[in-house]
Amino acid sequence: MSILSTAIGEELSPLVKPPVTGEQLQRYANASGDHNPIHLDEEAAHRVGLDSVIAHGMLSMAFLGQFVTQHISDNPEAYLAHLRVRFMNMVRLGDTLTCHGLVKARTTDNNGDISVVIECWAQNQKGEKVTAGEAIISVPLNNKEKVNI
Repeated sequence: MSILSTAIGEELSPLVKPPVTGEQLQRYANASGDHNPIHLDEEAAHRVGLDSVIAHGMLSMAFLGQFVTQHISDNPEAYLAHLRVRFMNMVRLGDTLTCHGLVKARTTDNNGDISVVIECWAQNQKGEKVTAGEAIISVPLNNKEKVNI
């Protein structure tokens, strides 16, 4: 079911990501340019008091972006206009993150464009929230008649 036809207060189907791996962290570091050793080197992580390397916070944010955009994939005019998050807990190697969300609001502006506000969060396999935030989906006026609201 699309975010655009989901009732306010209704939860969206979750996105479960595979366990975080060292290879994934290396690929993310290469793509993002963030080669902070706490994400890649066990010894460096230990030197700053961590028990192991931790994932880049922006990786869990990217997962939330993927989660939201998968819910608008049936509507090519809809786009992710805004994504704001708070990093709440560290993500470690082997953690399995599940992204959740629910529709908080739906509005139409003076131009007739539709906005959908999504409360979203990623949690680890222990149920601890690691990243939480808000996404805003926009649907331009020229697509309004295609959206069943």
